[in-house]
Amino acid sequence: MTAKLDTLYREIIRDVGEDPARHGLQKTPERAARAMEYLTRGYRQTVDEVVNGAIFDSDNEEMIVVKNIELYSLCEHHLLPFIGKCHVAYIPTGKVIGLSKIARIVDMFARRMQIQENLTKQIADTLMDAVQPAGVGVIIEAQHLCMMMRGVEKQNSMMTTSMMLGSFRNHDRTRSEFLKLVKS
Repeated sequence: MTAKLDTLYREIIRDVGEDPARHGLQKTPERAARAMEYLTRGYRQTVDEVVNGAIFDSDNEEMIVVKNIELYSLCEHHLLPFIGKCHVAYIPTGKVIGLSKIARIVDMFARRMQIQENLTKQIADTLMDAVQPAGVGVIIEAQHLCMMMRGVEKQNSMMTTSMMLGSFRNHDRTRSEFLKLVKS
């Protein structure tokens, strides 16, 4: 894939009016191709590979929260980055997932071209399927370069999305606890 992307980036550089043979740009198509492969590596990962069997029996029935998981993704509309943090919570019902696996799930879906709304839902649905908890809550706060660098050019704008499933959707007390813990 890198060779084909290299060729395409060379064409893009030429089409915007630059010379891809210019000293500073000679290796840019190859570097850009490798960067794009890295930024979209989530397409070449599966949930099973990411979780890698790290689901464990537990008698814990209290909320588990992982805050401030940094994420980097590409807006599917402009192929510009959006950068932010993700907060994930769930209430186990006999199973817990390895801590790092939550961050890996966030990263796997973030490393695909998409919109933040779908990213939020994908993380929540995956965690719900993986450990079948009583509920899952996911909040993402991100800044979108497509809104900062072009268009309306609003440098301080932040988008927040949330997905509440199970007890996080059905019980105000559970939702409130999650929101309070994320803000602390």
